[in-house]
Parts: sequence; C-alpha cells; structure tokens
Amino acid sequence: MKQHINRPVHLDLLKIRQPVMALVSILHRASGVLMVLLLPAFIYGFDLSLRNAEGFHRVSTLLQSDFVKWLVVASAWLLAHHLLAGVRFLLLDFHIGIAKHSARRSAWLVHAGAALVAILTMAAIS
Repeated sequence: MKQHINRPVHLDLLKIRQPVMALVSILHRASGVLMVLLLPAFIYGFDLSLRNAEGFHRVSTLLQSDFVKWLVVASAWLLAHHLLAGVRFLLLDFHIGIAKHSARRSAWLVHAGAALVAILTMAAIS
C-alpha cells in the first residue's frame, strides 16, 4: 500500500523567513558580484574624466542625473555592506562573536552600518 507523506509539493523561497545572519551572508555574496559587474562602468568614467577637460565636464554632467546619483548611493551601500560583512566573517573565522546572540547583533550592525553609509552618501551628493 502507498503511504501518503505530507510534504510540500514546491518550495517557495520568498515565503521562507531567513535569519538575519543568513541575509548578511547572501547579501555579502550578491554585493561582491554586483561590485564586479559595476567596475567597468566606474573605470570608464574615471578614465573619461582624466582624459581632458571635455571628458571631465561630460562625467560631471552625467553625475548630476538622478539615475547616476542613485547608482552612486547603491554602490556606496554595496561597498560598505561587503566590507563590513567581510570584517564580520573574518572575526567569526577567529571565533570572535560566534555565540548566537553576538552573531545576530553583529549581523544587524552590518546592515545598520551599510545603511548609514548610504544615507551619508545621499546627503553628500544632494
């Protein structure tokens, strides 16, 4: 006779609530990938700004657009999150802050620090 096992037919990853430590890990990987993908655009802009006065003017005009300002703020958040999470993971490798309570607190500090950097960047370019 066939047994009926009560298990989900499909797994909806958007409904699963991940712990904050898992979110830091996922976002650390995603921020690294996104920074690598954005690197050619930043190198091109930097190169263009250093070529001559006209190139510098083009880049400074481009930096005034709302989309590029948003991109700069998002890039600052990516860099800050990746850096802070990387330091957190290095400390965890040395068994510093490995207890559940301190690991959760340091994960929240990574999120708060990255958000603070993004807010300060937004204030600086406005």
